[in-house]
Amino acid sequence: MSLKVGDIITFERTFTGRDVELFIEISGDEGIHHTTPDEQGRLVIQGLLTATLPTKVGGDHNVLARTMNFEFLRPVFTGDTIICEVRIEKYERQENNRTAIMATFLCKNQNEKEVLKGNFAGVIL
Repeated sequence: MSLKVGDIITFERTFTGRDVELFIEISGDEGIHHTTPDEQGRLVIQGLLTATLPTKVGGDHNVLARTMNFEFLRPVFTGDTIICEVRIEKYERQENNRTAIMATFLCKNQNEKEVLKGNFAGVIL
C-alpha cells in the first residue's frame, strides 16, 4: 500500500494479563500496579506496551523511526480495547531513494477516552 499525506491508518488491540506478563519478562517493568489487580481485577498496562500500537503501524509500512514522542494521558487496563489512529503528515521521496515520513497518532479506549497521543518521524527504505 502506498501512503500519502492525509491517510489515516487504524489499528485496534485488546490487552490481556498475559500481555502484561510477557512485557514484564522482556522489559523488567514489574511495578506493583502491573502485578497486583485493582478492585475490579484489572492490571495497569505498561505505558510502553500501550505505545506498541503506533509502532506496529510503522512496522507494517517499513518505517525506520528516527524520533518518537509519546504523551500518556490516562491508564490502560487489562481488558481495555485501544483503537490507534495514525495520520500521515509528511510523505516525501528523497534523493537517496528513501521516503521521509512523519505521522501523528491518537489512541482511545473503548469508551472514547484518549489514552495516548504523539508523533513519529523517520524514513522508509
